Amino acid sequence: MTADATGGKKHRLLRLLLLLAAAALAVSLLHRGYRHYMRTAYPLGYTELVEACAEEYGFDPSLIYAVIRTESEFDPSAVSTAGARGLMQMTEDTFEWAQRRAAVEPMLDFDQLFDPEVNIRYGVYTLSLLRERFDNPDTLLAAYNAGMGNAAKWLSDPRYSDDGVTLKAIPYEETHEYVEKVRDAQVMYRELYDIP
Repeated sequence: MTADATGGKKHRLLRLLLLLAAAALAVSLLHRGYRHYMRTAYPLGYTELVEACAEEYGFDPSLIYAVIRTESEFDPSAVSTAGARGLMQMTEDTFEWAQRRAAVEPMLDFDQLFDPEVNIRYGVYTLSLLRERFDNPDTLLAAYNAGMGNAAKWLSDPRYSDDGVTLKAIPYEETHEYVEKVRDAQVMYRELYDIP
C-alpha cells in the first residue's frame, strides 16, 4: 500500500470520527433541550407542601404534581367554570365535606382555597378520603373529577364496571380525558424528575 493510500484512509477515518463526535454532541444537546422544554411544560411547584402532604396521606408525589398540573397548571388563583378554586380545583361542597370529615372548627372560608397550603392540604386529604371508597387509582381520579356519587353509580352499572372496583369505561368524556391526562402527566413527572 502506498503512502498516499494510507494517508487517504487515515483522513477518511479521522473525518468519520469527527462526524460521529459531532453527531453525539448534537444528540446530547437535543436531549438536554427536550428535557428542558418538557420540564417547562411539566413544572414542579410548591414542592415542600406537595411532598409533605403526599407523605402524610400515602400518595406518590408524582400523582399530586400531575393532579395540580391537570387541574390548574399550578395557578393558585385558578377558578373553573363550575366554581372550583385554586391549585387542586376544589368546589365549595367538597371543601366543606373535607373539613367536616377532618372535624375542623371553625370551618375555613371558601376563599382560603386560593392559599396554596390550604388548597394542597385539603386536595390531598380529599384524595385520601376518596381512596377509602375507591381503591383503584383510575376510579379514584374519576371520583375526584366527577364526584363520589357518579363514580359509585358507574361502579354499580355493568356497562361501566365488571367487578364494582374498576371502571372499564367512563361515561363522561371529560372525566375519561381527565383520568388519561393525569396518568400521562404522572408518567412525565416520574421520568423528568426521577420521583415516585
